[in-house]
Parts: sequence; structure tokens; C-alpha cells
Amino acid sequence: MENQQNRELTAEEMAAQKEQMLQFYTESLPYLEAQLKYEEVLMKIDEVRFRRSSIQMQWAMMAQQENEDGSDKDIDKDVDNELPISEEAKNKKKLRTY
Repeated sequence: MENQQNRELTAEEMAAQKEQMLQFYTESLPYLEAQLKYEEVLMKIDEVRFRRSSIQMQWAMMAQQENEDGSDKDIDKDVDNELPISEEAKNKKKLRTY
């Protein structure tokens, strides 16, 4: 095999090899075109899946934000319902928590 690679081809052998290559590629075109269509369809499916998952993530983030906003409002209501603290209690020393 090394002998074939090292030796130079004649013009006739080169023409025959070019013809074989052209025939091979010409015969392969229908398969490659079918593969191209297949890959294009897969790409469209992936794009739609990506858009759908992006929309789902956006909905989830909006729902979470609404839940957080709603729970913050409940906390504010609880703060308003606390008993008033006298000035004397405010001025007392507070315990340190570590």
C-alpha cells in the first residue's frame, strides 16, 4: 500500500480516479440531501423545545415572584398588628445574639 501512495499516478490513472470520485459523490447526493432535510427538521424541533422551555421558565419565575410579593404583603400586615412598644422598653439594653 505504501508503494501505491509513494508512486506518482499517470495522467490516465489520475483521470480514472477523478471519475470514480465524481461518480461516488454524485451517487451519494440523494442520501446527503435526505440527511440535510432530516437535520433541518431536528433543528426546528430543538428550537421549538428551547422556546417552550424558556417560556415555562419565565412563567415559573413570574409565579415565584408573585408568591414572594404576596408573602411580603402578609408579613407587612403582621408587623402592623404588633403591640406598640413603650419608650421605656425601647431604651432598655438588648441582649446580644450570636
